[in-house]
Amino acid sequence: MGRLAVVAGGRPDIFPVNYSVADDGSVLVRTDPGTKLSEGSQWWVAFEVDETEEADRSGWSVVVKGLAFDVTRTLDPRSRRLQRLSVDSWAPGPRARLLAITPEVVTGRRLLPRPPAPAGAGSGS
Repeated sequence: MGRLAVVAGGRPDIFPVNYSVADDGSVLVRTDPGTKLSEGSQWWVAFEVDETEEADRSGWSVVVKGLAFDVTRTLDPRSRRLQRLSVDSWAPGPRARLLAITPEVVTGRRLLPRPPAPAGAGSGS
């Protein structure tokens, strides 16, 4: 599960999405027509995915910023190849459209496990 950030009507919006990553680094998202799909041929989006371990306060986060396009609306060789890739959607309904994000900027952060507190630390005495 990741999050897709878009600007619609001049305002930011974020959606939880299922995703897959193609061998060329494109991030793929299944969707239906609506806010996530722009009227243009390409538009800027951000995609974020993370994982955390609450017990040791560790985790990681990756943000992909790039141009998105509706793969189901184009018939070039790259789009045809991406159309064959599987993206499982947890949301109900057919999710007939495939959105591909071409990464322009990829950033990330890793939070390493916090070392255990020394014995007696934080005991309040």
